[in-house]
Amino acid sequence: MYSTIEISARIRAMRDLCGLSVKDMSEATGVSEEEYIKCETGQKDFPFTFIYKCADRFGVDIVELITGENPRLTDYTVVHDGMGLPIKRKGGFEYNHLASSFKNKMAEPFLVNAPYIEEEQDAEIPLSQQEGQEFDFIISGSMRFVIEGHEENLIAGDSIYFDSNKPHGMIATSKDGCTFLSVVMKKEGSR
Repeated sequence: MYSTIEISARIRAMRDLCGLSVKDMSEATGVSEEEYIKCETGQKDFPFTFIYKCADRFGVDIVELITGENPRLTDYTVVHDGMGLPIKRKGGFEYNHLASSFKNKMAEPFLVNAPYIEEEQDAEIPLSQQEGQEFDFIISGSMRFVIEGHEENLIAGDSIYFDSNKPHGMIATSKDGCTFLSVVMKKEGSR
């Protein structure tokens, strides 16, 4: 598992290498300059969307920011059960990247485990957004999904396909959490 400090250091190095300012990256990630600095220095944990937007702005594969290595495979890749690249993010969400070694991906596939958190059940769901589209298929458990004032309760076997540029968020609503397949498709013309 890669730490926030390691990922933050790679983000800082890429920003410097690309000649971008904190303001440039603040605008690219949709956070204030102060919040961006906290994320880049490892003072604050950041959501998956933050890493995704950084990778997009830098023109690199998200795996490079997470691991420090470039994907190399171009014909196919196999990920055996439980062997995806683990990424633990805020709110206890655990992502397993299912194609981390494949180069020039058009989509980012993840197996996601969202924990049930009692305090979230009656709270407003935090929203995020990134350019592109997303497909989520519920494997087990249930989730509450919100997008632009609409709310959907999804259970095992349900799926949702949406414009991920629209503010959206989700929480697990089943006591055992929710496991889902998430395929994040990049905007046209991005790496």
